Amino acid sequence: MPADHVIVSTTTDSESEATALASSAIEHRLGACAQVVGPLTSVFRWDGAVQTEREWRVDIKTVADRVPGLTDHLKAEHSYDVPEIIATPIEGGSAEYLDWLVEETADPA
Repeated sequence: MPADHVIVSTTTDSESEATALASSAIEHRLGACAQVVGPLTSVFRWDGAVQTEREWRVDIKTVADRVPGLTDHLKAEHSYDVPEIIATPIEGGSAEYLDWLVEETADPA
């Protein structure tokens, strides 16, 4: 059974883009809360070569049924050709916080 709550993560090459992605996701109620973490060092293979880049990670807390819309939103707003977008289930936590997460991602009445 899939988790009801998830953290969706992405990375980008600037703090300003990371903050814009976080803000946009929250403004559109696709997530309840987002953190920007960085800078960090990412090592990956791209175009046949190993790359080392400075990046910022955005972690967005949301509910499972918002993940497809959040994924589409991040793809549309992201500057990368193939952005990292990974959803990790939240297996537990504060009931009050998780209730708040659900409330903040609900469609406004």
